[in-house]
Amino acid sequence: MSTLKGLVSILLLVLSTLFWAVPLYALTLLKLVTPTRRLRLRLLGALNRIALAWIGTNLWWMRRWLKPRLDIHLPEGLSPHQWWLVISNHRSWTDIFLLQMALHRRIPMPRFFLKRELIWLPVIGLAWWALEFPFMRRYNRDALARNPTLAMRDRQETERLCERAQQMPMAIYNFVEGTRFTTAKQRMQNSPYRHLLRPKAGGTAQVVSLLGRRLNGVLDVTLGYTRECPSFWDFLCGREAAVSLYARRLDLPNWMHGGDYHQDPQYKERFQRWLNALWQDKDQFLDSLH
Repeated sequence: MSTLKGLVSILLLVLSTLFWAVPLYALTLLKLVTPTRRLRLRLLGALNRIALAWIGTNLWWMRRWLKPRLDIHLPEGLSPHQWWLVISNHRSWTDIFLLQMALHRRIPMPRFFLKRELIWLPVIGLAWWALEFPFMRRYNRDALARNPTLAMRDRQETERLCERAQQMPMAIYNFVEGTRFTTAKQRMQNSPYRHLLRPKAGGTAQVVSLLGRRLNGVLDVTLGYTRECPSFWDFLCGREAAVSLYARRLDLPNWMHGGDYHQDPQYKERFQRWLNALWQDKDQFLDSLH
């Protein structure tokens, strides 16, 4: 029965995606031939509204069909008319939908850092491109050692995202571990945390530096799954056990504004200490949940 429920969930997800892809693609074609950035920005706003309706449709049927057991704790003062950086641990593709359930229309349209390969996903890859999501290449250490200039490509993609974020309220989501947690990856990294991988500070630091005081704050989200190995398929089948989502608002200290993570070694070390301390707190909190 749960497998049938999962198949119906996939069908609902596909139908919702195809339905909203039609107006989204139509506006994307219009955006491509629009001559000025000001008009393209207005069309991007319309694309955002379509994407929010798309997200809302998915959340509507998921809440009624899958009935996820999600315990949500959010800070006060959130607004869709502000700028936010959302950082979170990462366990499953389910994370994205749980974050949307908690934050949809409470903060602006989300922008995720995505792996470059995801642009080739049918329908939604082009939709993410049209919505100007940043696609990151994620080079390995050997490739960067051979050609250090490769790192500039991801930085330039982040710069373009932050430049657009200056023009309209935006929520930038970053799974700072860079990949989903597994015990195998934890051992390979020799991670000092029981429930987390090592956080990567570069992208977060660049967003903070480029947006500066435009940011209203950082939302530090901790996702705590009851099951040791959550999966998106189990979520679609309605088999996912209870999940806790705790978000806390962090105001950025003054020393973060105007720093250069890639050029200033002292700033880089201080930023890494700040993020590692957050991850230590998050690990201890996940311990308390278990």
